[in-house]
Amino acid sequence: MTAGVISLDAYRELQEAAGADFVDELVDTFLAEAPGMLAELRTARADGDAVRFRRAAHSLKSNGLTFGATAFAARARALEMDGLSGDARRDDGALDALETAFAEAAAALRELRGD
Repeated sequence: MTAGVISLDAYRELQEAAGADFVDELVDTFLAEAPGMLAELRTARADGDAVRFRRAAHSLKSNGLTFGATAFAARARALEMDGLSGDARRDDGALDALETAFAEAAAALRELRGD
């Protein structure tokens, strides 16, 4: 499952630089906070708040890149760069895809930790 979802090179580099225990703490924080950021994206879209939308997408992108969750980060980056489209169906589809990518990345990170 991990292959293709998490860049093992990026994840291992992070472990080497920060230490495996600290990376486990970072993963815990990411897994706890990302669902709230995903919800913030939906709320910002519903409110038409482009600034909040881009800020949340940027945070998710950065967090995903930290762990080597490249597909997740790419989807978040696309939302950050594109912003709100004004087309609720398109935006909702992109958010659904991001949430699916998060679920895959979360499962892969848990697998890497041996959860």
